[in-house]
Amino acid sequence: MTTPPSRSLSFILLLCACCAASRAAEPQWRHLSSKNGDLPVPGASTQQTAAVVADLDKDGINDFVLGFREKGPALVWYRHTATDWDRYVIEKEFLTIEAGGAVCDIDGDGYPDLVFGGDWQSKCVWWWRHPGKEWKPDVPWERHTIKKDGATQHHDQYFADFKGAGKPQLAYWNQGAKALFVADIPANPRQADQWPAEQVFSGSAGENAGKYAEGMSAFDIDGDGRPELLAGNYMFKYISPGKWSATKVGDIGGLIFAGRFIKGSKYPQIVIAPGDGSGPVKWYECKGDPFETKSWIGHDLVGRQMIHPHSLQVADIDGDWNLDIFVAEMAKWSERQTQPDNPNAQAFIFYGDGKGNFRKTVFRTGMGWHEVRVADLNGDVRLDILSKPYNWETPRVDVFLNTSGPVR
Repeated sequence: MTTPPSRSLSFILLLCACCAASRAAEPQWRHLSSKNGDLPVPGASTQQTAAVVADLDKDGINDFVLGFREKGPALVWYRHTATDWDRYVIEKEFLTIEAGGAVCDIDGDGYPDLVFGGDWQSKCVWWWRHPGKEWKPDVPWERHTIKKDGATQHHDQYFADFKGAGKPQLAYWNQGAKALFVADIPANPRQADQWPAEQVFSGSAGENAGKYAEGMSAFDIDGDGRPELLAGNYMFKYISPGKWSATKVGDIGGLIFAGRFIKGSKYPQIVIAPGDGSGPVKWYECKGDPFETKSWIGHDLVGRQMIHPHSLQVADIDGDWNLDIFVAEMAKWSERQTQPDNPNAQAFIFYGDGKGNFRKTVFRTGMGWHEVRVADLNGDVRLDILSKPYNWETPRVDVFLNTSGPVR
């Protein structure tokens, strides 16, 4: 039976109206870039490795810190002002900072301190003590060591109370050792130069051939009030001193985050991107016991192989109370050539509906991304996007301010 023309037309008009409303609900963005003079230039280094977001000056608005290798300064702080950002040096010396970084009040003085690890040239993981009320713009922060010997490279760190001890521990990868560690904060961290650490895992965590395990976050997956450690393509749960369970979640490992993409689900879902490798980006839902690998069912998110998707974030970007996923590719990673490795690099936002469905949108094409952070960067309660490339058109930093999303 053929649908009458009038009913068909009404249906089309209704569909168009729904699509228009959907598009209107998407955030609009104001792009600021150091390339255009909107932000201070990060520094002299063309290899920009780390990025973290935190309210360092405790004014209620997030700031951000960028880390570098190749040339000093090693760390710079972008402090939010009434109208833009001022840049200050936290570490003026040359250090080979690796991707990653974490924030925690390590010494218990009420101010957030910083942790970053050294790359393949370094055996160290360091922390920088926030000077608090003694902060002066021209004085670098006090640096201490967490790890000073053993194998090199420390890509990714994370603080959480994995052990239920009432205070956080530091998890970090040590790629040179092909191992994952968790360290307790010493009683007097300013006097200690090596934190006691236990090995949680050793071996491959889903990385591509010739690559290394990476990626780290934490989330209470089983609902017992204590977060599990997510790293590579695994979930780790603390059992007792020296004992952790390891559950493989996905086939390919890399950047890894969790959240409830399906509201009302018994367990949260997990999304994994290959990071420094290439492959599909998948989100996984649990169909049984979360500590059994067979329970985790993967769903392809992008529909193609992504090339070095070294940016992955989970957040409610459009303010509709449903979690969304941001994922983006690197445009350049080779140091020995000037042309981009991946000139058509893409960034996507997948808008979730809270039922496990995602609407794919292309955020940008032809731009380099690395260690993107999604956070409110100007205090208007809308979520913004911080981006800095690794070595594409560097030195450079970009901020995308959400100008029209719902304020909550």
